[in-house]
Amino acid sequence: MSAPTTKKPTVTEREARQVAEAAREQDWRKPSFAKELFLGRFRLDLIHPHPLPADEDVQRGEEFLGRLREFCETKIDSALIEREARIPDEVVAGLKEIGALGMKIDTKYGGLGLTQVYYNKALALVGSANPAVGALLSAHQSIGVPQPLKIFGTQEQKDAFLPRCARTDISAFLLTEPDVGSDPARLATTAVRDGDDYVLDGVKLWTTNGVVADLLVVMARVPRSDNDTDGKGGITAFVVEADSEGITVENRNAFMGLRGLENGVTRFHQVRVPAANRIGPEGAGLKIALTTLNTGRLSLPAMCVGAGKWCLKIAREWSAVREQWGRPVALHEAVGSKISFIAATTFALEAVVDLSSQMADENRNDIRIEAALAKLYGSEMGCLMADELVQIRGGRGFETAESLAARGERAVPAEQLLRDLRINRIFEGSTEIMHLLIAREAVDAHLSVAGDLIDPDKSLQDKAKAGANAGVFYAKWLPKLVAGPGQLPTSYGDFKHGVDLSPHLRYVERHSRKLARSTFYAMSRWQGRMETKQGFLGRIVDIGAELFAMSAACVRAELLRRQGDHGREAYQLADAFCRQARIRVDELFTRLWSNTDDLDRKVVKGVLGGSFEWLERGVVDPSGEGPWIADATPGPATRENVRRPLK
Repeated sequence: MSAPTTKKPTVTEREARQVAEAAREQDWRKPSFAKELFLGRFRLDLIHPHPLPADEDVQRGEEFLGRLREFCETKIDSALIEREARIPDEVVAGLKEIGALGMKIDTKYGGLGLTQVYYNKALALVGSANPAVGALLSAHQSIGVPQPLKIFGTQEQKDAFLPRCARTDISAFLLTEPDVGSDPARLATTAVRDGDDYVLDGVKLWTTNGVVADLLVVMARVPRSDNDTDGKGGITAFVVEADSEGITVENRNAFMGLRGLENGVTRFHQVRVPAANRIGPEGAGLKIALTTLNTGRLSLPAMCVGAGKWCLKIAREWSAVREQWGRPVALHEAVGSKISFIAATTFALEAVVDLSSQMADENRNDIRIEAALAKLYGSEMGCLMADELVQIRGGRGFETAESLAARGERAVPAEQLLRDLRINRIFEGSTEIMHLLIAREAVDAHLSVAGDLIDPDKSLQDKAKAGANAGVFYAKWLPKLVAGPGQLPTSYGDFKHGVDLSPHLRYVERHSRKLARSTFYAMSRWQGRMETKQGFLGRIVDIGAELFAMSAACVRAELLRRQGDHGREAYQLADAFCRQARIRVDELFTRLWSNTDDLDRKVVKGVLGGSFEWLERGVVDPSGEGPWIADATPGPATRENVRRPLK
């Protein structure tokens, strides 16, 4: 066995992109509503009528939600968790007892076998009781051991680990390193084959659940082997026992929010892992991670739905009793518009999450873009709703719940929610990374037919062939972007019931085509430089997110109307949301071509070059001493192990 390397991988920008590209799902074997939307094809038939869960799934899900609600109301003390920055052991034990660790695990392994729809409803519920508890359950099941094994694990691995995950063992997912975030090509943790084992060396950062976990999913780089024909090497996934010799949790990290989060720094030194614990083949680690996140990402917007519902409840109750100038503040337009935004956005976000989740359960559609859009949109809108609630509450919104209670008022943790939700714009792909990830998928059809034209490494013969293929594709595609049902006043007439939602669907159809035309024009204009136009790509994605949310809101309103479940009110909320979203979409289209992107780049170069250093004078820096990025050199631990297993 070779000694672990202490040298970080040196990776060029092109090599990093190639690693990310290789991890993508290359094919589209199933239809995708969102993919079609970005191509200018509004396929309402893919989401309407709204898909519905089976009756037995509803019964099983509702029964568990009833038990979980009682547990949340009687056993979870959110103020205590916030005060002590720790989820009490008895709360975790109680979650195990009611089966919450196994919500997504099949019943044959001891789990509850809930659908994605009801799993997300459960996370919204428990996250409203305390977001740190929601994060614990989500990290365990959405990206921890159960989900990768469900999709990629062998039968032996499922038999060995899933029963444990369903009832007793907490799991964690370890990818990020002190100097590696969204660029996994530079992953430094190694796994060297040694007989029937792999030997792990490296340091992992921000390991959610890592402090208390029993099982870990670890991503590590396997060196390529010339002697082993099966040893392809590359980033590989492993199931690792958290109490293995050589594993040290060196720090329990603390954050501005989610104070009960058991998140740490984990060091691996000569940790032996049986080859039987490898998930999938060598080199498949990133593909496994990305595929897991296709549905795993839905957990975050699900908890944002729960946050929106709570924001609406507090805004309604507070704004009805707080008076200014002779009437409740809710009746003042400046406050009322904020309440309308919270109500309409909560409705639309729940529509997006439920629709995406049900499509995931049915497995008829490819939802990789829908799930990514839900995560992006939910995390951004969740923060906005929490911020608006703080503003509606005024000084009381900025005051802690503990302080409010101390002076005799209702302990409303609005400021805590704002802190807790902030991480969702970073967790599981930051907003900026989500923009790039979704943009790559959105232009996949273009790159499939014309990618070789802008690839500097392709031969003239390859470019000529690509040009011919592109000509055939665009000759058929471009004319279809000129006109469509969105220009016919009778289109989507079945969405007119008192409130008329059909104009909004016609708007989505027209602007889907406009979005596709804008993307095509940008690719023609910038070609190979398109990938550097991150501001433009981000706005393209944000437009797509708004159009997707508008579509989901209208479809959900019609579903509720047909079911006789607050249909009239649902139509009103969908109408309000679509009108608000259309204003944002129009502004985003304007900003595609009227923006300060070029000027911003010049300013950034000046900032980094020191041209504006004079602007920083007149302040003191309260930061402490130390390196910007902690040393992550492999080797034995020098710090105390703070791992705290829960049994």
